[in-house]
Amino acid sequence: MPHKKRTASGVVGGLLGLTALSAIAGVLVTATVTPALAVSGYAASSAITLFDKMPSYLEIDRLMLPTEIYAKDADDEYVMLTEFYDQNRIPVTFDEVAPVMFDAILSSEDKNFYTHGGVDLLGTLGALAEGAGRGGSSITQQYVKNVRQQSCEFQARNDDEVEACYKQTTVSEGSEGYKRKLQEMRYAIQLEKEYSKDEILIGYLNIASFGGSVYGIGAASEYYFNKKAADLTIAEAATIAGMVQEPNGFRIDQPDSETNGAENGYALTQTRRDYVLYRMLDDGKITRDEYDEAKASTITPTITPRSQGCDEAKGAEFFCDYVTSIIRNDPAFGDTDLDRAAALRRGGLKVYTTLDYDLQATANEAISVVPASVSYMNLGSSGVQVEVGTGRVLSMVQNRPYDASGGDGKSTTAVNYNVRAANGGGIGHPAGSTYKVFSLVNWLKQGHSVNEYVNGRVGPKVVDSCDGATIEVMTSNSGITGQVGNFQNNPGYAGTVYRFTKDSLNSGFISMASTISICSTNRTAMEMGVMRGDGTKLDNLNVGYDVLGSANVAPIDMAAAYASIAAGGMLCEPKAIDKVTDSHGENRPIPDTECKRVMTEAVANTAAYTLVGVMSGTGVGARTNDGTPIFGKTGIHEYEHTWMDGSSTEVATVVWVGNVEGFTKLNRYYESGYQLSRIRNSIWPTMQRAANAKYGGEAFPTADDNLIRRTYVDMPNVIGMSTDNAQNTLRDAHFVVNVGAPVDSAEPAGTIVQQDPGAGRVPAGTAVTIRPSNGQGVTMPAVSGSPDEAIRQLQGMGFTNLSLQCSQQDDAPADGVVTGTDPSAGAAVTKDSAITLQVQSSNCRGAGNRP
Repeated sequence: MPHKKRTASGVVGGLLGLTALSAIAGVLVTATVTPALAVSGYAASSAITLFDKMPSYLEIDRLMLPTEIYAKDADDEYVMLTEFYDQNRIPVTFDEVAPVMFDAILSSEDKNFYTHGGVDLLGTLGALAEGAGRGGSSITQQYVKNVRQQSCEFQARNDDEVEACYKQTTVSEGSEGYKRKLQEMRYAIQLEKEYSKDEILIGYLNIASFGGSVYGIGAASEYYFNKKAADLTIAEAATIAGMVQEPNGFRIDQPDSETNGAENGYALTQTRRDYVLYRMLDDGKITRDEYDEAKASTITPTITPRSQGCDEAKGAEFFCDYVTSIIRNDPAFGDTDLDRAAALRRGGLKVYTTLDYDLQATANEAISVVPASVSYMNLGSSGVQVEVGTGRVLSMVQNRPYDASGGDGKSTTAVNYNVRAANGGGIGHPAGSTYKVFSLVNWLKQGHSVNEYVNGRVGPKVVDSCDGATIEVMTSNSGITGQVGNFQNNPGYAGTVYRFTKDSLNSGFISMASTISICSTNRTAMEMGVMRGDGTKLDNLNVGYDVLGSANVAPIDMAAAYASIAAGGMLCEPKAIDKVTDSHGENRPIPDTECKRVMTEAVANTAAYTLVGVMSGTGVGARTNDGTPIFGKTGIHEYEHTWMDGSSTEVATVVWVGNVEGFTKLNRYYESGYQLSRIRNSIWPTMQRAANAKYGGEAFPTADDNLIRRTYVDMPNVIGMSTDNAQNTLRDAHFVVNVGAPVDSAEPAGTIVQQDPGAGRVPAGTAVTIRPSNGQGVTMPAVSGSPDEAIRQLQGMGFTNLSLQCSQQDDAPADGVVTGTDPSAGAAVTKDSAITLQVQSSNCRGAGNRP
């Protein structure tokens, strides 16, 4: 049968209460409810004076509500990832509650609710006379108490403070108890002047405790009976209504309780429920048949826990953890740590994040090639993607499942491998050669061209550590501990910075530090948003290994740095939150993440041009082959950590695989068909292709002409030097040297006698060919006179391969005269070289003797 919320006489009575009872309550309340104070006329007068001076306005704060975190799904619609709460509360409107619920709460707690003016004097006296059972305070008074208690608890920062709030708002002994009751009445009377009865009643049902962390009728209905408040039966409504008298004593979610558990039919709660049913029958809210049927029913809860926390953000747990770390740390959510923690668990916020469901799903699949645990090492892997030009974090994954309790550190974890320690990460990971991008940018910022030649051969290097201070770094291809080696024992070469980057030549980047200091490279990295994973500065050491990526850094920082190059030099701090609204749907401030210029467009475009070249060098295994232009940089640190960092013009992707702890060599093991040191080449292209498919990507802007210019230098003259000295001289001048075959020369063997091109102004890096003497040559002598005399002279010197070449000249001697030789005098020749004597004669037929 229908159960009406109110009657016409109830409305009239309510109006009468609001006028008449409110007017006399200041006198009557003191006399009837506080007999301990009203022991004399003086005491009564003092109490009335006290009552009149009490504050009358009670500000009703917003309810403590769960904070909800959202992300957009594949249909571009926001869906909830998870929520956080101290109080499980689902606010409902008046029309969303079954009428029997109102009947049950009013019959058991305040049957005169619609006829009194906030304080039910008759009901209070009746309750005092009856003792236990129906409550002595009106619904309005109970609402006041709950509002005051919640206001106090909202400021509480620990369990002890919450308990203190409870005592403060429920104390019932001595004069303090009477003062509290009087203050509640004072507030209640004023409250009824400002709000309708329905507003007060639904306000009470939304704020009241129903045991444990369950607050409000909406949450109580769903938690205890798995149904909406509008669908509650009489028995269920009576059960829930009975809980408000002693929420934790009458809760029915502890079936193993000896006093109020499943085995005894939740005896305490059933007794209370049956009392509520009796009051409903007595008040005419239900019929006898309904009463009998409800009373005969057993209490059968369908406990439906309301999940919360990042464990529930399936597939995006670590991103969720990153978001909550921002809420706990950013001033946008409160001035203190405690304020921000309260905002997360009590603020009723709706946090709309940047996560892209499509990219996240693909990233999870891609990272799955790395097992969560292996027997031979503590293996970790992570991937993160950020939007170029905004810093919005689009995906964040890792190989191990999330466990908010900490995990075992081997198969599950609470540590986010993508972020800094302050955001739930560890200390970061050595960046390896992906860090070389900062040397590249630093080189360009200081006006150098990527086509400048640098001596990248292995050997001792004197480099600038900082502010003019120098250190010596030994580079070698011998693999000696403590020395800088190249990949696959490459001996290095003199070459351009463009080629060094493409080949990731360690000795080349160490040589660059002779021109640009190590500390300026570290500071460039910090300007581009990168710090150590523990938050400390990168320029506190400035040793040779720094420029090769020895520092532990967070992948999300590297993603932002690479994105800044793709964005034409604009660094956008990583951003995980797009919008935040409060419980009323009003926008709230979000964390302040700025975009700022950290390099010129010329530098950024030239860096991008250089990094594009990497994808046909060391980065060839990470190509996406989908037509979208990309750049990137590979990184290996001691084969213990590997990286792939890169970007399109729209999305940057960073992947790390390595040791969470320990120093196991990745190139010794295989998983999912890949050598662990190369498994990044499965993960990164898959993630980047997904980004390319959804966000697209254009060609990168052309490099700056000045920063790709060919430079000209003076080539030294090495003629006359030994072969070794000549090579060293040319290499020190940054030339590529080729030593040709020895040539005949009178110079000692090994002496350089030919150089091509010769000394002078040439493009930097020009390849030069030098040829040493074989030591077997002589100098061609000058001869003259008749052919016979010249022949005898040459034969006397050991020359054997002689011939004549005669040209007829009328005024020349008939026997002929020698005018020259071929080779000419002074040329380097050997004794068996073919030598032609050049002769003039008036009769070439009879000129001289033949050799």
